[in-house]
Amino acid sequence: MLYSSRGDPEAPHLLLSLTILAIWKVGSGQVHYSVLEEAKHGTFVSRIAQDLGLELTELVPRLFQLDSKGRGDLLEVNLQNGILFVNSRIDREELCGRSAECSIHLEVIVDRPLQVFHVDVEVRDINDNPPLFPATQKNLFIAESRPIDSRFPLEGASDADTGENAQLTYRLSPNEYFSLDVPTSNQQVKPLGLVLQKPLDREETPELPLLLTATDGGKPELTGTVQLFVTVLDVNDNAPVFDRTLYTVKLPENVSIGTLVINPNASDLDEGLNGDIIYSFSSDVSPDIKSKFHMDPVSGAITVIGHMDFEESRAHKIPVEAVDKGFPPLAGHCTVLVEVVDVNDNAPQLTIKTLSVPVKENAQLGTVIALLSVTDLDADTNGQVTCSLTPHVPFKLVSTFKNYYSLVLDSALDRESVSAYELVVTARDGGSPSLWATTSVSVEVADVNDNAPAFAQPEYTVFVKENNPPGYHIFTVSARDADAQENALVSYSLVERRVGERELSSYVSVHAESGKVYALQPLDHEELELLQFQVSARDAGVPPLGSNVTLQVFVLDENDNAPALLESRRSGTGGGAVSELVLRSVGAGEVVGKVRAVDADSGYNAWLSYELQPEAVNTRIPFRVGLYTGEISTTRALEETDAPRQRLLVLVKDHGEPALTATATVLVSLVESGQAPKASSRGSVGATGPEVTLVDVNVYLIIAICAVSSLLVLTLLLYIVLRCSALPTEGECAPGKPTLVCSSAVGSWSYSQQRRQRCALARVHRRPTSWPSARAFLLVLDL
Repeated sequence: MLYSSRGDPEAPHLLLSLTILAIWKVGSGQVHYSVLEEAKHGTFVSRIAQDLGLELTELVPRLFQLDSKGRGDLLEVNLQNGILFVNSRIDREELCGRSAECSIHLEVIVDRPLQVFHVDVEVRDINDNPPLFPATQKNLFIAESRPIDSRFPLEGASDADTGENAQLTYRLSPNEYFSLDVPTSNQQVKPLGLVLQKPLDREETPELPLLLTATDGGKPELTGTVQLFVTVLDVNDNAPVFDRTLYTVKLPENVSIGTLVINPNASDLDEGLNGDIIYSFSSDVSPDIKSKFHMDPVSGAITVIGHMDFEESRAHKIPVEAVDKGFPPLAGHCTVLVEVVDVNDNAPQLTIKTLSVPVKENAQLGTVIALLSVTDLDADTNGQVTCSLTPHVPFKLVSTFKNYYSLVLDSALDRESVSAYELVVTARDGGSPSLWATTSVSVEVADVNDNAPAFAQPEYTVFVKENNPPGYHIFTVSARDADAQENALVSYSLVERRVGERELSSYVSVHAESGKVYALQPLDHEELELLQFQVSARDAGVPPLGSNVTLQVFVLDENDNAPALLESRRSGTGGGAVSELVLRSVGAGEVVGKVRAVDADSGYNAWLSYELQPEAVNTRIPFRVGLYTGEISTTRALEETDAPRQRLLVLVKDHGEPALTATATVLVSLVESGQAPKASSRGSVGATGPEVTLVDVNVYLIIAICAVSSLLVLTLLLYIVLRCSALPTEGECAPGKPTLVCSSAVGSWSYSQQRRQRCALARVHRRPTSWPSARAFLLVLDL
């Protein structure tokens, strides 16, 4: 491949003349390519998508990124065909200087899933830089007295290229006085120089022009020249000589201003002015050296006057000369090599390359959250960086490639416990003392539907008065869902079941959003004492989750039933009138009759009291009624003057608010003992006299009491056997919470364990024995 001295290709087509080498390095995790510097825009490098195993159709959807690590846009990828091509001018010397190796490190990052590929593109050198001398002209002053084989050092040329393109050869224009001494090893120890082959004669040849040419090893080769003007001086024949030709000094980069670097020493065998030496930097020293160092012209001490930076330059080569004051002056030369020693003055730098947030709380362990890169400009141990993460978090850092770390999920997440994490990544180098840098990573945890709505308690007991209006608000259920957004949006519904012959939804309804429970119709305590049902709460997640709560609605009694009179076997007139035959011989305090009434209500509302109507109360009536028993008894012995027929009005009243009443009429007929009828099924007085009648009545009463008692005992035994043999369901008949208790002056009753058992029977659609039925049973015992 041929190039002109300016680096332009001689071949007609640059693409055909460039040799592009692509190498896939198996097993290393990297892809290597190479390209010649100065390649034109659009020059093909490689089919990078194919080499990385990526489909062309995936490049755009997977957010294909090419990061050139601060190298600009030298290389680019065509997302349509996956070809890596040269995008702008690549100058190897600008990129890497005189480094033997030069490459552009690329990072290829694709998402979904996250993948990182590392690509090295080697930039191959072409011979586009000719050798350059420090100056185009150099003046040499050489005394005529210098002996044969005297050597005069010259500053060699430099070539910005590398390899063979920087291998220089020198040639000197033909002359009879000087030959060129080219070193073959370390140029720092023995630089390029002129060797005197023939004694000089100032009178014969006062000046001698020479041309020094440097040629590199490239193809085509490039050359550089410097014009040498040799001025022949007279007499002063001893030049200053340094004790060493190369001085090596090591300085830390944070050395203070004014620090002594070295004091090179030169000596001159002459005396007087010819032996006085003046030290200085060589005339062709770079401005950078002059800005960092100063040399005392008398003592030759070199001190630091500028900032030293290892990251900017790791070594400084200082050409020094010692010139005597003779006429003509003679000079000696040496080189001071200052090696800059790195100190830990650069903290690590952390960069977040990619960040995938939020993270679902059910994400699998090992999920990559972020990709971080870390760099440190220092060298060796000072540039070795380790990264750590905030402790006690469900994440960890995993080293992936060189100075790359992946932030991955290390343990399970729970958004309800922690909804977001503020992570702090710390990068610390190995210097002493070490330097560090931190960066914050915010990781938000996204919710998934993993919590069902929860009620505060599994069961609620609600008391509602009967005869409520339709649409009456009974209770409000509320369930809390620990999730967020729609996963926490709770709706309520009834768990449908049958209550007796009807559906539950005909009794109650629940508002889907508020959870308010409404009674759709008036409730009747006498029909339904307990309404037990469940309300379901479900969230809006996918799939939805739910839970149930049980409501026990006790229907409280209101005084909506007036006392009802029971017909007596001795009632003969109908319409609530009771006829009683009473012997005039009955003494004071004897029970002669009884008013029997029941109330369909419960508690105080069913507690009855009996009293005579006020207009019937006077001193001439020898009867009174028991306040709570309804028994009619005599207040005194009956007299002949008492009317044979007595009409009593008994007021039966419950204890409700307001109280409801009923009126019973009792017709009392006073008879003589001889006029009493015989004993009959009604229990009237017999023909044999009062004594026989009383005996017959007592016999009947005893037989009735024994029969009823036996029936009661048999019923209780049968009830106990049935209850013990039945399997309890839903906690029925189990000890429950005590509820409403009603009490009065004559006794108490409650919704206790027996009431619980009746409620349990109600669940299998059996109504409990009502209070009116129980009272009727007691009245049978009285009869």
